Amino acid sequence: MRKKKGKGIYILPNLLTSISLLSGFYSIVSTIDRKFIYASIAIFISGIFDMLDGRVARMTGSSSRFGVEYDSLCDLVAFGVAPGLLVYIWALKGYGRFGWLAAFLYVACGALRLARFNIQADNVQKKHFLGLPIPAAATIIAGSVLFYSWLGYKSELKTIVMPILVYILAFLMVSDVRYYSFKDMAFFKGKPFRSTLAVILLLVIIFIEPKVTLFFLAFMYLLSGPVFTLINRKKSIPGESFRLKEDPSEKDGHL
Repeated sequence: MRKKKGKGIYILPNLLTSISLLSGFYSIVSTIDRKFIYASIAIFISGIFDMLDGRVARMTGSSSRFGVEYDSLCDLVAFGVAPGLLVYIWALKGYGRFGWLAAFLYVACGALRLARFNIQADNVQKKHFLGLPIPAAATIIAGSVLFYSWLGYKSELKTIVMPILVYILAFLMVSDVRYYSFKDMAFFKGKPFRSTLAVILLLVIIFIEPKVTLFFLAFMYLLSGPVFTLINRKKSIPGESFRLKEDPSEKDGHL
């Protein structure tokens, strides 16, 4: 009975990871068909299942090395290749070689980010992620596509903004900028009623205008890392460091 129960529990998080991979693959297919809205929505759906598989694995105690490796491989497809192809065909294709090289840089930095996460997950990435998580980078690209469609621009503004954004995302993924991981959810554990109400309000806000709210939520998270890092650096510099050390003899009134 224990063996059967254990196998069932291990299947559940891996099944959620597979659904995340399926959504990422559907995003690739939709991008090839030039259905960019569907491709962007699929990336967001993949992000939801990517969050769920980790939560379920921790809640059921079914975390495993296989699950970690499988999750990373799926993330590379869903949040690396899928958004990289999306941003290339949607905005960077006109740049030719420089366009697909920029998209490749995003995918490569995403792969490096996942590799670094796997070897540092047990020591330095409990409450905070080191570097922008690749799912967040993918949702920023997908959110940009949705927001651009909501604006209804017919100009080529995206061909100017997106190359800069892709380079910024690639740099942040491999940087030392720290981002909150949302793993330590003390608020949700200690106050279930208020946390449930907060989640409902958040869903209501998102569904009022999804293309706008998803874009701004993704960019708020993007900016939170540099802001958090700057605040921590200011706190780490003690005020005493700017003062000269006092001479012990001066305390006694002697020169």
